[in-house]
Amino acid sequence: MNYSLRFLPELEEDILTGFTWYEQKAPGLGEDFIRLFYACSEELPRYPFLYPEIYGEFRRRLLRRFPYSIYYRVIGFEVVVFGLFHCARDPINISEMLDYREDLENVDGD
Repeated sequence: MNYSLRFLPELEEDILTGFTWYEQKAPGLGEDFIRLFYACSEELPRYPFLYPEIYGEFRRRLLRRFPYSIYYRVIGFEVVVFGLFHCARDPINISEMLDYREDLENVDGD
């Protein structure tokens, strides 16, 4: 089966936050962070059910090298990335943010 990949607009802020933090630590590290995020994201449509469900139907794909996770859902034949969050973040805050973004997606999708 062929799955498509889609990013929610809110993801841009998640990526920028990580990029900025790593780029301040060492020039070029932020770019490495972004490259790794996109490389990991691109594998999701090929193997959408490889990673476990963490919150309801949300799945989590851990990034190598950086303590971040990609949170996504498989909706029909589409992999929708809802968030990119630091692994030290409070799990309750992550689940609330995912629920909020899912609600936004449902409103926008109507």
